[in-house]
Amino acid sequence: MAALRAGRNDTVSVVQRNRAADGVDAAPQYPIESVDNALKLLLLLGEKNELRLTDASKHLGVATSTAHRILAMLQWRGFVRQDPRTKTYGPGPSLTTIAFSVLRKMDIPQIVQPILEELSHQAGETVHLGTLDGNSTRFLAVSEPTTAVRVASRLGKEMPAHCTSTGKVLLAQLPREQLDRLYPDEQLSQVTPQSIRTKTELLAQLDLVAKQGYATNREESEEGVASVAVAVPSASGLRLAINASAPVFRLPPRKVKTLVALLDEAAVRLADLTS
Repeated sequence: MAALRAGRNDTVSVVQRNRAADGVDAAPQYPIESVDNALKLLLLLGEKNELRLTDASKHLGVATSTAHRILAMLQWRGFVRQDPRTKTYGPGPSLTTIAFSVLRKMDIPQIVQPILEELSHQAGETVHLGTLDGNSTRFLAVSEPTTAVRVASRLGKEMPAHCTSTGKVLLAQLPREQLDRLYPDEQLSQVTPQSIRTKTELLAQLDLVAKQGYATNREESEEGVASVAVAVPSASGLRLAINASAPVFRLPPRKVKTLVALLDEAAVRLADLTS
């Protein structure tokens, strides 16, 4: 999974590329340092997903008191939230609202549809593009094969993230502190008898997902359905993943690696479109 995570240089290159595309190649004539520093922290938060006060201070090259004032303002406006236990800062509701607004305006389904259709044809199965919304998975785009027996579209639906391969592969990218906020209780809701029951079991699965680079789901979200998912690498802060879903009898363990190879290839192409 490390290869799927964007580093700071990747983030900078994406920002620079977007500036060039917009015809902006120079800093503003009258820059406002405090605003610039706040935006730098938001970009860093999109990359790291959580910040300590010392991280912010070091990144900006300012005193911790200055970094604290900037973070306090961002927190007041809802762009960051602070974990009361660890004192680390994570994305706030205002940032999430903006992110989903961007997704809607980008018309993600139309942008990614050709790749999803090609992937569905290659895999012979239903494929979805999804994202995280808190501890839920939201499906943004879909392509179905022409076979009579296939997994039905979940377009527009939300499901518990821990019950889906898409959700698990995205949860595996999050730091433990954020997972603790999303799942404060040990017992988890179940959709089927095969759903993950406890936070302990979920964390163990996420460790495995992070190591192998993909997540699976065997009848955890719907009886008779299996799926495999990979994350879409992104330096833009978008957290997206694609999955291939099939009737469980058509997705034995030996077929998983074949689908993962197809998904990985499509994920790289999707990253280029959504960054």
